[in-house]
Amino acid sequence: MSKKYQEYSIEDFDKFDCLKLSKRFYLILLFVLRGYLVWLMSVTNMKDRVATIQWIYPETSLFFLSLISGVMGLCVVFIISFRRPNAANWVKITWPYCRTMLVAALIFDFGINLIAFFYWQLTSISWLICQVLIVFALITLCFTSKRMQINLTEFPQALPEK
Repeated sequence: MSKKYQEYSIEDFDKFDCLKLSKRFYLILLFVLRGYLVWLMSVTNMKDRVATIQWIYPETSLFFLSLISGVMGLCVVFIISFRRPNAANWVKITWPYCRTMLVAALIFDFGINLIAFFYWQLTSISWLICQVLIVFALITLCFTSKRMQINLTEFPQALPEK
């Protein structure tokens, strides 16, 4: 059991003796939640609230589709934020499935872009190829990260006070 932790130092652990979340979690969440991030950037732009969205998503329906595909990412963010000792039972049950949820969100997002390309002709082939490469790389990161695997097996427990 201790061999899986041998490459980590004290700074890699949180106050509940769990390994801090992998940066890959956050990288994948950034990609999945990009529609919400663009929306937040546009809301904070005081001069022109719509310009940011139109610059990144020239077709408005692509922006809304990106928001829909980011819903699973929002669920993972909520689970991460509620991940602590004495968490609700649903958080403890769903925590080990966060990687599966992220992969499903990536595949769903790619599926929406496929539909947008083939059915509605809203995206370009170069963006579709770029997204295939990004999604493949992020899914590969999900399954090659030892730290992420450890994160999914751990759940914070209340530590005895000294």
